[in-house]
Amino acid sequence: MAHTSVQSVDEISLEKIPSRKSKSLWDQAMENIFRDKMAMTSLIIVGIYALISILSALGVIAADWAVEVGPSYAPPSGEFLFGTDIFGRSVFTKMIKGTEVAMSVGLVAACISVVIGVTLGSIAGYFGGKVDEFIVWFYTCFQSIPTIMLLVALSFVMGRGLVSMYVALGLTSWVNLCRLIRGEVMRHKDREYVQAATALGGGHARKLIKHIFPNVSHLVIISFSLMFQTAIKTEVILSYLGLGVQGRPSWGTMIDDAKLELARGVWWQLGAATLAMMIVVLSINLLGDALRDALDPKLKGK
Repeated sequence: MAHTSVQSVDEISLEKIPSRKSKSLWDQAMENIFRDKMAMTSLIIVGIYALISILSALGVIAADWAVEVGPSYAPPSGEFLFGTDIFGRSVFTKMIKGTEVAMSVGLVAACISVVIGVTLGSIAGYFGGKVDEFIVWFYTCFQSIPTIMLLVALSFVMGRGLVSMYVALGLTSWVNLCRLIRGEVMRHKDREYVQAATALGGGHARKLIKHIFPNVSHLVIISFSLMFQTAIKTEVILSYLGLGVQGRPSWGTMIDDAKLELARGVWWQLGAATLAMMIVVLSINLLGDALRDALDPKLKGK
């Protein structure tokens, strides 16, 4: 008589359940962002701005922004989308060229700030002691100086221009990130995975870069988005005050030119610059909020 093995119901049900791999924080964050229509719309808008700035820098578009294309102060129409300025130049072309300035300033300044903030914050939080005290004293003194005064001073010392804008904005916006990274590194450096790396002979640099930094990198990404849009707004303010970009269009110089044109009823240069700035700053803010909610669920809704 043949012997047949009988499986229990639990065993059969377990066989039918497919094995699932646990998703990482980044996979879950990307899924949440892709499901968020507002975040995806903001990401697409920021991508369009980035593409426009790259094409403008390469001379593919807006290379002829200084060419006279029509009469002076021609109002917006089908021929001139945002009208013309006092010299008959296209305001729309100047707005595109200003996009190149704004996006490059935001990117470079934010990268400089991230490098300084992450480096000093990681060193202070990891080593502690006298090193921590010195770095805390340094950024406390640095933060006590009014930001706008420091920006104006750096602009006068380095001269006007795009490079001085990069450096001035990058050197004045790293303190908050440094404080944040310092606190997070102090919280992580005594955890089990870092102690295990120490037991395996890992050096300080390896533990910081390979083990601790991946656990605080989401904060860097969120802070990067905030510093990006802050740098854009600050560049507009400095250019409006005459301390920013010279010899090329920027949204700040367009607004500065428009303050005398409003008395004559010429509003389109001011409208074009403020509209372009409002759209990109709002999109970056919404994208930053989505990144914060996706990467740090404890802060969701706050």
